[in-house]
Amino acid sequence: MMLYTLLGVSLLFIGIGFLVTENNAKYLLSGYNTLDEKERKRFDLKKYLPYFRKSHIALGSSLLVLGLLLHYGISETASGIFLGVYPILAYIYFILKSNTYWTGKQNRWNKIGIYILIATLALIIGLLALGLMESKLQITHNEIEFRGVYGETLGARDIKSVGLTNTLPKITSKSNGFALGETRKGYFRTQDGEAVKLILNSNIKPYLLITKINNEKIYFSSKDNSNRPYFHQLEESLPHTIEFHDLD
Repeated sequence: MMLYTLLGVSLLFIGIGFLVTENNAKYLLSGYNTLDEKERKRFDLKKYLPYFRKSHIALGSSLLVLGLLLHYGISETASGIFLGVYPILAYIYFILKSNTYWTGKQNRWNKIGIYILIATLALIIGLLALGLMESKLQITHNEIEFRGVYGETLGARDIKSVGLTNTLPKITSKSNGFALGETRKGYFRTQDGEAVKLILNSNIKPYLLITKINNEKIYFSSKDNSNRPYFHQLEESLPHTIEFHDLD
């Protein structure tokens, strides 16, 4: 899925570079389309469009090449972070460089645009950091706590069964959650229409599966360690009235 997204976004930027021409600039080119006729005549559109085109082609091409290198060289998560951050940084640079073409009121709007992009970048970095932060499982007597984003606390009375599984249900959509590479947290819907909660820091198997009394399922995976010790710790900490299902 990440590869398709990377390819689609890259082609989008390249397409934008070719889409805007002298004939349609007054309709499509942001900033230029808000100028009156007098201001448009003072603006050197012929000089600006080659810069606009080259910038977007360079952005789309570099996004695809670097994204693929990160995807195969490091991880899908790395390419996902790059996809979320790099275009905004590139647009900030693009607007700063394009200020030489704009004057007066429009130049001020460009500066406002830069501030908006910087704020957006900070928000995206914050959301990525929050989503990728490890969610931990804390086990105490008769109670378990999922710490971190989309965390919750379950008492023994809330739990129907605890098990280990090597497979996840086929996920078709995200109801309310975060998904990037191996990290998936929040509420998702399966191919069968079932709503499940995922707290997956990685793809380490077997996954820990906790089924609540209301039949809601929670799938958990640690970031670096095996999930089996959690299962055995839960066997020792929770009442034997709860069902336990080991892979063996």
